Amino acid sequence: MAHPSTLYRFRIELTDIDRGVYQRVDFRTAMHPSESETFLMTRVLAYALNFQDDLQFSKEGLATPEDPCISVKGADGAYELWIEIGNPSTKKLHKATKSSTKVKIYTYKNPEFIIAELHAAKIYQPERIELFSFAESLLNPLAARLMRDNAWNLIHNEGSLMIQVNDETIEGDVQSQSLARLFK
Repeated sequence: MAHPSTLYRFRIELTDIDRGVYQRVDFRTAMHPSESETFLMTRVLAYALNFQDDLQFSKEGLATPEDPCISVKGADGAYELWIEIGNPSTKKLHKATKSSTKVKIYTYKNPEFIIAELHAAKIYQPERIELFSFAESLLNPLAARLMRDNAWNLIHNEGSLMIQVNDETIEGDVQSQSLARLFK
């Protein structure tokens, strides 16, 4: 018998100075039994850093691998934003760049490995992919403090993240890799 997913709630006071977003974000997301806490923390941070109206997690989570992990669809039903987590397959990224005007990857892995895979693959307009990475030194302390109901204050300024969890502050960066220069 398969283990059930675990549902987590996140209430985030978001101060995203880089995007000019100052808002309380309250959402629930399920952690699939095969998903690591590091993967979940990457998903949660990607959601917060891209928060906007109509942003949604995939309906079936990891059970629908052909869908984006996080996305925004326009009024016409087409994807406007397609976000992947971890190390998505080049086949999925090829589909993403053909299906969406904006594609982002958020990873907790070494971004150089993903860049090498992208170079070796045939992906439609790979220069449109934006790649962001989080260090384990940010994700591991967040994962260690993961509860079923989480209240965070998150400040994003010039790529730096400061996350207050209870009385502790966890700091780190979100590193951005420009793929446009690599595929010219």
